[in-house]
Amino acid sequence: MQFPESWLREFCNPPLTTQELADTLTMAGLEVEELQPVAPPFTKIVVGEIKDAQQHPNADRLRVCQVDVGQGEPLTIVCGAPNARVGIKVPCAMVGAELPPGEDGKPFLIKVGKLRGVESFGMLCSARELKLSEDHGGLLELPADAPLGQNIRQYLNLDDTLFTLKLTPNLAHCLSVYGIAREVSALTGAPLKAPQFPTMATAIDDRLPVRVSAPDLCGRFSGRVVRNVNTQAATPQWMVDRLARCGQRSVSPLVDISNYVMFEFGRPSHIFDLDKIHGGLEVRWGKAGEQLKLLNGNTVTVDEKVGVIADEREVESLAGIMGGDATAVSDDTRNIYVEAAFWWPEAVAGRSRRYNFSTDAGHRFERGVDPELTVEHIERITQLIVDICGTPETACAPIDDQRVNMPVQTPVRMRIARAAKVIGMPLTQAQCVDALRRLGLPLQEEEGAVTVTPPSFRFDLRLEEDLIEEVARVVGYNNLPTTPPLAPITPKLRAESRRSSFAVRRELAALGYQETINFSFVEEHWEKELAGNAAPIKLLNPIASHLSVMRSSLLGSLLQVLKFNLDRKAGRVRVFELGRVFLRDASVQNTDRTVEGFAQPMRVAGLAYGAADALQWGRKDKAVDFYDAKGDVEALLAPLRPTFEPAAHPALHPGRCARVLLEGQPIGFVGELHPQWRQSWDLPAAPMMFELELDAVLQRKVPGFRPVAKRQLVERDIAVVVAERVSHDEVMRAIGGALAGDLLRSAVLFDVFRPQPQRAGEAVPAGALAQGEKSLAIRLTLGSDAAALTDAEIEAAVQSVLQALGAHTGARLR
Repeated sequence: MQFPESWLREFCNPPLTTQELADTLTMAGLEVEELQPVAPPFTKIVVGEIKDAQQHPNADRLRVCQVDVGQGEPLTIVCGAPNARVGIKVPCAMVGAELPPGEDGKPFLIKVGKLRGVESFGMLCSARELKLSEDHGGLLELPADAPLGQNIRQYLNLDDTLFTLKLTPNLAHCLSVYGIAREVSALTGAPLKAPQFPTMATAIDDRLPVRVSAPDLCGRFSGRVVRNVNTQAATPQWMVDRLARCGQRSVSPLVDISNYVMFEFGRPSHIFDLDKIHGGLEVRWGKAGEQLKLLNGNTVTVDEKVGVIADEREVESLAGIMGGDATAVSDDTRNIYVEAAFWWPEAVAGRSRRYNFSTDAGHRFERGVDPELTVEHIERITQLIVDICGTPETACAPIDDQRVNMPVQTPVRMRIARAAKVIGMPLTQAQCVDALRRLGLPLQEEEGAVTVTPPSFRFDLRLEEDLIEEVARVVGYNNLPTTPPLAPITPKLRAESRRSSFAVRRELAALGYQETINFSFVEEHWEKELAGNAAPIKLLNPIASHLSVMRSSLLGSLLQVLKFNLDRKAGRVRVFELGRVFLRDASVQNTDRTVEGFAQPMRVAGLAYGAADALQWGRKDKAVDFYDAKGDVEALLAPLRPTFEPAAHPALHPGRCARVLLEGQPIGFVGELHPQWRQSWDLPAAPMMFELELDAVLQRKVPGFRPVAKRQLVERDIAVVVAERVSHDEVMRAIGGALAGDLLRSAVLFDVFRPQPQRAGEAVPAGALAQGEKSLAIRLTLGSDAAALTDAEIEAAVQSVLQALGAHTGARLR
């Protein structure tokens, strides 16, 4: 909520500076989000009147004006504004004045100047030049009674501050200047100026028939007929200024009056054109299919869950939200009907959001508006109507007040000991009683407790904790003791065999990846296409219609990041994410960290796209491929050694995808994006991706002592011929299983040879490799700590390896 400080101080003026007042409100739970001056600093700008305006002799668009600023002799000022004319009063910047800074941030100093040969001793100002508004259509015209020579800051009350409050939903009683003044009075002890609502004299007995058919929608309905008003009257400048400083533009006098009272006392109201109402009014729930054109120009369709005000022909208003266009007041309006009602908060809440807009009235009514002051506020509105739009023929009718279903306030009991325990400081009963009474809450005392009957303007006092909060607010959150918690703390030590997730992040960053953080809710088609999840976990209330399910894979989120970067001409992208996925799992039970039926494991996923290396001179440009991603996975898991086996994954290329295994257990996948999804995402090239279980990635071997070999190791090279389909992992597993103990220290593949394609009719040399075969050269390193190996032992070990290769892979010695 936004309002000017000067308006607040008319109701309650504590001896505090602006900043102290803002701090007091903030420490009482009414957070002051921003303090903003009404106008920027400027000096020596006064009220001036144009006494004469002649055409400039050397310029068609300039006038030479004689301006009276109350100093006897008029000032000669050259002005190019289209509305510069004799008789108007405008802001006049005299020589030496400083205008607000321009776009360069420097103040604009007014000097004696010469425009097309005519000297100018000042400047006539527009609202935009004074930074009061964006209006640059001409000079800022002031009322005719503006005193000549008066400082414009004083005349327009520009030394004022705009307060912007961020109110929580339970502070509906503070959605008005008077409501905030009531809080300030309670917090500071400064006297509160109670509003006066003089009863307007009635000259006619006209009444508009009103029937309240829905008491669960409207608890009280008050209205009055006023005839012969002048709707073409001008809204007073003081009201226009106050509305503008509350963030509300001036529309017309009747609308401005209604808005003014809403900001003043928090009472939304509506003014109907009486002559446009057919018969009487009925307050009821809507009917399916009924339509209403609103004041904002939108046409909406109502149903049985939306409250309306209707006449005998059609719906005229959305109850508590916005009036209809059919009965809106206009310049031709002569007779009006002023309405003020109490709408049940539950009957208004959420209705405007159904139509994708919100209003100040709906914002207040869905939080609760005082039902006891409808008549008094109609009197206030009527008084302003008569003062601003009144004519000699203006006549007011008596107020028709129907109390249909008024809320009943339930007393709330607060224990003093409970309040002291919750607030965390010792409190006496006298302190609590004083705090509650300062807030205007009627109460009854008993030993160790107080019982409060909430007043009609407090819809938020329902529980004991609500009263405790009120006591804490008046005491001031800044006055609460800062007592550190006392509790036994046992540090949760990480096992030495596990590294932290931060170490994983640092490792991936060292590999050239950048971390990204994404929503856990994703588009439903991602789950079906990229995760093969036909029944994803759906959200009951998604933040956006397309983000409707919980993700079971991180790959879709990374693809979205890639697409975002490619759309901005990024050529090389490497990103990763550590995040949680959500899976259905009936074995999961409810605990403080889990939800029954749903597993929420952490995973780490990465994506590499574009060149394998950043721009450099040492290597030729090469696009990232499967083996680059595989190498990054191996580096991430080091010193553990993963193995890989061909596999299928919904998101990955059928022939360029591998399952990652650690000690024989699958922990994830690595591969190239499926061509189908590359096409649907409109990617110029296929990215390489991997996704691993984070628990497995966090594992690491605890370093162990191994003695240095005391005897020389023996190396033997073998070359075997295997089928093209045999993988490196199959060969290494066969070699490792052939030699028991620690005899085999290492086995390294150091060469791969494939035959050249044979020409048609060309004879194949004896012993040559056939098509579909390859030759693998492997270096075996053998050693023993017990004794030096003999030639026989070495030969036996090599033969064991060859036999194992033949048995498991079909290899033969080349």
